[in-house]
Amino acid sequence: MEPRWHFPSALSLEAHVEWGLYTILEYMGLHVILPLGEGQNRTKLQKYIEEHHLAYNIDFEEGDLETFICRRPDGLAFDKEKKSCVFLEYTRAMDTNEDWAPKKEQEKDDRYNTHLGFINQFSRREESGWKATQINYTTGVRGSLHTNQFLIRLETLGVKNKNTREAIRNRTVHKTLYMSNMILKFFSIALNSRIEWTIQSLHTEITNKSMEKYNLYLQATGPP
Repeated sequence: MEPRWHFPSALSLEAHVEWGLYTILEYMGLHVILPLGEGQNRTKLQKYIEEHHLAYNIDFEEGDLETFICRRPDGLAFDKEKKSCVFLEYTRAMDTNEDWAPKKEQEKDDRYNTHLGFINQFSRREESGWKATQINYTTGVRGSLHTNQFLIRLETLGVKNKNTREAIRNRTVHKTLYMSNMILKFFSIALNSRIEWTIQSLHTEITNKSMEKYNLYLQATGPP
């Protein structure tokens, strides 16, 4: 049986790409990607974006259009049967205060609120039936996690098996703690050693086989 949910921006277990607005809308059948600056579809879409900001009294200045179009969520999930698009945000936050998770999640919600509103309005305009929402997965740098919330959100995306959800939760916490430990280690080395030793230690650490225990893969991608 074919799974309901699809994650097309995930290329493999180790790699993914981040989609901008044009690509998201194209996947939903709401827009055809054309070369930058060419084509009536692109021009019309840009006009709709500007109209949406004006209609809802959202600040929109010169240069904001390209920023709006290029902003990319961490991941995407699509249910074509129910025509549901979900923005996925994965965040590690400083968990020193009691309200650390709600505060960070509100920041993430605010970041994409206008995008979701635009997609839903555009969908209604085109009578496509698609609806866009957002799910956040937030972990504290010290391993804190709102367990019930985390597991429910996994189930929402089709992870129905309880043991699988628990395994994902455990691996998420382990990865977070491991990365925090590695960052602290290099910070200490940088403060107390020469920069050449820090770089050498970094290379040794990220290629160490112990990282395979948590399926961690780091890749240098060059300048943005």
